Amino acid sequence: MAKQVKVGLLGLGTVGRSVLDLLVANRAVIQDGAGVPVQLVAACDIKAKTKRIKGVPVVKDALKVINDPSIDIIVEAIGGVKPALNYILKALASGKHVVTSNKEVIAKYMPTIFAAAKKNKVLVLYEAAVGGGVPIIQAIRDNLAANHINEIYGIVNGTTNYILDSMTKKDVEFADALKDAQARGFAEANPAADVEGYDAAYKAAILAATAYGAYVDCNKVHREGITKIRQEDIQYAKETGYVIKLIATARKWTGNKLDVRVHPVFVHNTHPLAKVSENYNAIFVKGDYVGQVMFHGEGAGGKPTASAVVSDIIKIARGGAYRVLSQAYPKQKAVLCDINQIERRYYFNLKVPDRSGVLAVISKAFAKNNVSIQAVTQRETVGKIATLIIVTHAVSGDNIQATLRDLAKLSVVKKISNVVRVGLY
Repeated sequence: MAKQVKVGLLGLGTVGRSVLDLLVANRAVIQDGAGVPVQLVAACDIKAKTKRIKGVPVVKDALKVINDPSIDIIVEAIGGVKPALNYILKALASGKHVVTSNKEVIAKYMPTIFAAAKKNKVLVLYEAAVGGGVPIIQAIRDNLAANHINEIYGIVNGTTNYILDSMTKKDVEFADALKDAQARGFAEANPAADVEGYDAAYKAAILAATAYGAYVDCNKVHREGITKIRQEDIQYAKETGYVIKLIATARKWTGNKLDVRVHPVFVHNTHPLAKVSENYNAIFVKGDYVGQVMFHGEGAGGKPTASAVVSDIIKIARGGAYRVLSQAYPKQKAVLCDINQIERRYYFNLKVPDRSGVLAVISKAFAKNNVSIQAVTQRETVGKIATLIIVTHAVSGDNIQATLRDLAKLSVVKKISNVVRVGLY
């Protein structure tokens, strides 16, 4: 075992700076956990205005850190693909372990990164890439290793959960909730990765790969964001005993296929996910022997993410992990099921003229496509346009898509404002 483990840090943004602070502040605790001293010997940030932070040398050239022969572990906290992927591959090629919180680069380039790690007999650990401070990757890979994982589902994006929670509790529209999230630092100036569901899709792909040993093409993960959710949808959910959450799912499907998707869901208020508030994450894992377990905590922010990053550093510092973890890397490409084959209940929000006969015409479109209607509600009329809410019985996505095509052709349907799945199962 090494007498000391030396770490180099790339990126001093929110996460990187928190990693630096944690490694310095909790040096003694980290040494106890690792069994050896862990020293942050260099940090890199292209916008650095100082040459030293809390005694740690700071440089602007990442290659100076990567090429330092004394460094054992590189922490990548830059985010995105460029230049992060290049730096990760260079670090691996130089025989250094890599710890990253970068869900995009792991989800998009998992085969390339893991192949490089295997070739150079080093590790890539990414606990912080999925749940921030929630230790979900280690739980799946280690603590639940004796189980066949049947399903993983939950809230994996703190930004969207904060926005939806604000819309529910404060009766505000999406735009106002987003501005509030940005003001509080929970959403980026360009929030597309979060609100359009990309971030959650990356995480769903990583969870599926970790649980099922197969690479998931994140570009093929079904993805819907929350930008279409309006206060009228939120209010109908409240009135009927639901809340709307952005849910990521990764589970086994028939024929050795996987069902991996991200989209809004009407979650019944009796389910624990309905109570997950603000920027918190909550992830359920179902194993054949352990049953259902839930992991809950802050899914974003510098400190929670830094906690996960440093836990991976400690794991590497302890030694003996390479053989076990390298064997756990996915070995094949996953085949994803067609989401439209899955049967679910659906909520429709339609804008229609407020006159007699409209419902009869719309009902024919549903009946034509074998979509059974469970409930119909007409909301307040604005001018001459009414909001018509229709909730269906469970039906396949294929039938729903056919119904949507027919509704789009009807002159009485002025707008299909939203279609959201109802219920987790």
